[in-house]
Amino acid sequence: MEFYIIWYWIIICYYFIILFYYIHFSYRSDILNNIFGLASLFFIFIHIILFLSIMNQETMLRSFFVPLWILILGSPLIIVSLLIITSTSVENLIRKVFRKDFSKLSRKLEEKSDSWSKAKKDTIRKLNHVLIFIGLFLIWYIGLLVVYIYTGTSAGMVPEENNMLLLYLRIIDEPNVIREVLFLLGWFYYLLFFFFYSLCLFMIANEFTRKSRFCSFPFNFFPKLYLSGEEKKNYGTYLYFAIGQMFAAFICPPMVLFAILGISSISDLMTSQIGIRLGKKHIFWNQNKTWEGTIAGTITTFFLCFFFVGLLWSLIFTLLFLLFDIFTNKPINLSDNLLIPIGCSLTYIFIRFIFDLNYYTIILSWF
Repeated sequence: MEFYIIWYWIIICYYFIILFYYIHFSYRSDILNNIFGLASLFFIFIHIILFLSIMNQETMLRSFFVPLWILILGSPLIIVSLLIITSTSVENLIRKVFRKDFSKLSRKLEEKSDSWSKAKKDTIRKLNHVLIFIGLFLIWYIGLLVVYIYTGTSAGMVPEENNMLLLYLRIIDEPNVIREVLFLLGWFYYLLFFFFYSLCLFMIANEFTRKSRFCSFPFNFFPKLYLSGEEKKNYGTYLYFAIGQMFAAFICPPMVLFAILGISSISDLMTSQIGIRLGKKHIFWNQNKTWEGTIAGTITTFFLCFFFVGLLWSLIFTLLFLLFDIFTNKPINLSDNLLIPIGCSLTYIFIRFIFDLNYYTIILSWF
């Protein structure tokens, strides 16, 4: 019990420090991104705190699952803190003892990235999103094969219940069903959420230290390659991507998350690459985007989502992508890395709850 209380309050303190510094380092003019990013972080953190408290009241969860959750939730926070302390100490030591200045290396990285073409910059910037999607999908697919071979079912890989809002309301109305609800989601749901949770914490640390004059982080060199001078005033788009996907991973079942992650990575990359390389007809209210790119991304979204969530939901997500793409960043000054996962995931849970419109995963029919 003492272990739980100590770590419970450590996690709470960390979360409120993160929320405070998110506001502190945010670019004041970037209002919508600040609001959506902060609201998403607050939503996730407050629910983690709430669920830990409810879980600790369940005797069968208290002995093993609560300490396991605390370990998984607390470890990235401790690792990130140690990396910040170590990186800052090493950098200060090198500057004071060896009189080395990292500004020259920083300028070289910026000069190198300035020589890249627009298409190459865009590919490098979004390639990590695509690799995350491919990597997680391969993990799911290999895991599914192994589970089918040994058990003949998809237990743990596909949730037994995917009406997420209904499950949430059950927990609120009947706290004693927390154990049943947690096991209904399957273990792969938690793997996906904790992956984006850890990724988000690392990206937050990278952005906070980039904007701080006193701290550093081992991956601070990435913004030198990815971000333009104007973008450096804001938070990096990779942070918005991590926050948006963490939010989606929390409220969506795995197959819906894969569809949303595919839209945010592959469809987004297809949109920008076709737009840069072949685009001629610009959207008149947003000269940075072209109809050719938007159409390419829309078609990609439909076929990608079709395999994960079936025909009806692929049509819904395709329409959402089209609307989100043509209206961001102008006239709505909001990153699509936030709007796509948050908008699609909220649309899913409300339509699934109100109209009971389930999805159908084409990939599972191959087994």
